[in-house]
This record gives sequence, C-alpha cells and structure tokens, in this order.
Amino acid sequence: MDKNNPLINSAMQIILHAGDARNNMSDAISEAAQGNTRKADELMQTAQDNINKAHEAQTKIIQNEMAGQTYEPCILFTHAQDTLMTVMSEMKFSSELIKLHTKLL
Repeated sequence: MDKNNPLINSAMQIILHAGDARNNMSDAISEAAQGNTRKADELMQTAQDNINKAHEAQTKIIQNEMAGQTYEPCILFTHAQDTLMTVMSEMKFSSELIKLHTKLL
C-alpha cells in the first residue's frame, strides 16, 4: 500500500471519521435509552461533525478529478465511499430512534 497515494490517504480519513461517527451514534442511542437526551444530542452533533470531515475528504478527491487529476482504481476508496454512505443513512435512523426513545421515556 502506497501511503503517499492521495486516494489511499483520503480513503483512510473517510473510513476513520465515518467509523467514529458510527460509534458516536451508537453511544447517543444508548444515552437516549437511559433518558440522557442532552448527552445524546451532543453525541449526535459529534457524529455529524465526523460525517462532515469524512465527506470533505471525499469531496476533495472528487473535485480534484473534475479538475483533471486522474487516479488509478482503488478498492479501498470504493469501500470508504460505501462506508460513508451507509453511516450517513444510519445517521437518519439513529436520529429517529433517539426521538422515539425520548417520547417513550
């Protein structure tokens, strides 16, 4: 693995931040289930911040490619994009689950 490859570096940043967001969401759901809505909200904001960081890394690559930079196909980057897309979807469901916990408690 070429650590100087910008595509690999971006992929790792996307995976790192998306994974952190997933952990934040899981913790937020647990906090909401215990009635700690303020902490759940804070964790969801942290999750969103991590998603934003991952999305920024992805967007830089896309913008570079639109500007003429070419990249060799990279399965790691494809995996990173898939991970980000999944985590973004999980964010929506996590928000709804937290709302549900809040109503039930």
